[in-house]
Amino acid sequence: VVKAFEMEIIPAERIVAQIGGTLILTCNTTGCASPSFSWRTQMDSPLGGKVSNHRTYSTLTMNPVSIVNSHSYLCTVICDEREKKEKSVKVEVYSFPSDPIIEISPSLVAGEPATVICKIPDVYPSEHLEVLLKKDEHVLHEKDFLEDDSTNTETKIVTYTFHPMAEDAGKEITCVARLPIANMDFEPKERSSSQKLNANFGPRNTVITASPGNSLMEGDSLNLTCVTQSNPPAQIVWSKYLAEESIQHLIKNNVLSIPHVHFNDSGLYICEVINLVTNKTEKATVDIIIQDGPKNTMITVFPTSALKEGETVTMKCTSSGNPAPVISWKKKKATGESEKISKNATLTIQNLKSQDLGLYECEAYNLFGKEEKAVKLYVQVPLQNITVLVYPSENVKEVEDISVTCSTYTLRDGPGKKPIRRNCSAISECSVTKNYTSIYVLHIFSKVGTTLQ
Repeated sequence: VVKAFEMEIIPAERIVAQIGGTLILTCNTTGCASPSFSWRTQMDSPLGGKVSNHRTYSTLTMNPVSIVNSHSYLCTVICDEREKKEKSVKVEVYSFPSDPIIEISPSLVAGEPATVICKIPDVYPSEHLEVLLKKDEHVLHEKDFLEDDSTNTETKIVTYTFHPMAEDAGKEITCVARLPIANMDFEPKERSSSQKLNANFGPRNTVITASPGNSLMEGDSLNLTCVTQSNPPAQIVWSKYLAEESIQHLIKNNVLSIPHVHFNDSGLYICEVINLVTNKTEKATVDIIIQDGPKNTMITVFPTSALKEGETVTMKCTSSGNPAPVISWKKKKATGESEKISKNATLTIQNLKSQDLGLYECEAYNLFGKEEKAVKLYVQVPLQNITVLVYPSENVKEVEDISVTCSTYTLRDGPGKKPIRRNCSAISECSVTKNYTSIYVLHIFSKVGTTLQ
C-alpha cells in the first residue's frame, strides 16, 4: 500500500516559548521518499534560528529564543519536484523567568520610614504585568504596567515606603508578580517572594518586678527582674542611687539577686536598657525598703555630762531603723521607776540644778523593736550648811585638849540618794571638797590671858 504524501509541523498550532529558552520546530513528512524543505516567516523576517534538514523531516532550532522569534513560521515541502505542501505555526514569546527580588532599606526601625523595593527580572511583555505588595495578608500597594510599551525584556521595579511598627516583627512582606496573558498557555503566570520583617524597636514598656516584694525584713532574699520589649535584645545595666545623687553601677543582667538583704540595701534601684541598634534607652525604677528594728542608737552630750549648777546641757539621741524609730527620753526617779520627760530626739536642760543630775535614758522604738541607751548627768553644786564644832569650847587654856569638828552636806552620785555629812576631826583634815575652803578661828588663852589665833 502506497501512502499518500502528507506533512505536519510539530508542535502544531500556537506555540508559547520563553525568551532565553530553546524552541525546536519540526517539519515532518510521510509518503515521500525525497522531500525538499524550506522555512520562512510569513512576514519574510529573518528566521532567527538554525535549519537542519534530514531525510524525511527538517528542524528549525531557536536557541536561545528571543523577541524576534515572535512570528508565524511556514514550512514548505516539495515531494519529487511535483507535489508541494505548506503548513504554518504561530510562535508567541514571553519572559517571566524568576521570582521577584525583595529589598528593604534601610535597617527597619519601628516608627521610622522604610522602603520596600520589589524587582521583577526580565519581564516581557510588561504591559500585562501586575504587582502586589502585601504585609501578611494585608495589601500595602498595587501596581500594573498597562501603559508600558517596552519592546524588550526589562526588570520592572515597584517601590513602596511605609512605617513599620514593633508589632510587625516576624510578619512577612510578600511581593506577588502576575503575568496573566490571555490565550497564552504557560506556567507559572504568578511568582512571589517573601521576606520576614525584622523591625528594630525599643526598648519600651520597661518594668521591674521585685520578688517577694519591695518591702522586706533584713536577712530576706531579694530578686529584681527587669523586663523590656526590644529588638534586638537590649543591654541591661543595674544601678542604685546613693547619697548626693551619685550612682553605683551593679551587675549587667536582667536579674539582680541579693541572697541576704541588709539595712543599707534600701534605696532606689534603676534598670537602664539600651538598644544598640536603635540607639535608644529607657529606664525603670523601684524603691526597695528593708525593714528593721532600731539599731546603732547613740547619745551625744554637749558640752559634757559633768556640769556646774546653772549651766545648760543638750543631749541628742540618734538611731537607725526602718521605719525611722520614734525617739523619747526618760529619767530615773528616786523610786527607781522611769519617768517620760520628752518625745523629741534632742533634750535641752537650761539652768541646771542639783535635782537635774541622774540617769537619762533614750528609747528608740518602731514596729519591729526598740533599743535603749543611757547617760549619767553630773551636776556640781557648792557645799552647803558648813558647820564647825569645838569641844569643849573655842576658849581654852594653853595645854588643854580641844576637839574641832568641821562638817558640810554634799550630794551623793546618783538619783534618789540622801545627802551625807562629811566630818573631819582636826583642822588639817578639814578640806571637804576641792574649790571650797573654810576659815576656822581658834581662840587659845594663855595662862596670862593672851588670846592666840
